[in-house]
Amino acid sequence: MQISAIQKDAAVVVSLVGRMDAMTTVEFDRWFAEQLAGGATRFVLNMQGLDYISSAGLRSLLAAAKQLKAKNGTLALCCLSGTVEEVFRMSGFLTILSSYPTVDEACASLT
Repeated sequence: MQISAIQKDAAVVVSLVGRMDAMTTVEFDRWFAEQLAGGATRFVLNMQGLDYISSAGLRSLLAAAKQLKAKNGTLALCCLSGTVEEVFRMSGFLTILSSYPTVDEACASLT
């Protein structure tokens, strides 16, 4: 999985590309911990390039959301599609995490 991030307004917009599974969540968790340590508390996860997410990936995102909540931060998802969107829907995660059609809408929700 590739992780790239840019600052947009008050949020860190994170683009995830590839697969988010038991092997790659370690990389995401480490990257996310570094961001939190640096003081970032508002994140938009652009899922457009994500081809696959496993239960390990879902757990990692839930853990990130919980860490942010403890710091009065926020996490929004955007650009879900295909099987990744289906996994989120079937698992009930769309009732836990906010999802938006575009990066701009997700960023606007954080203000």
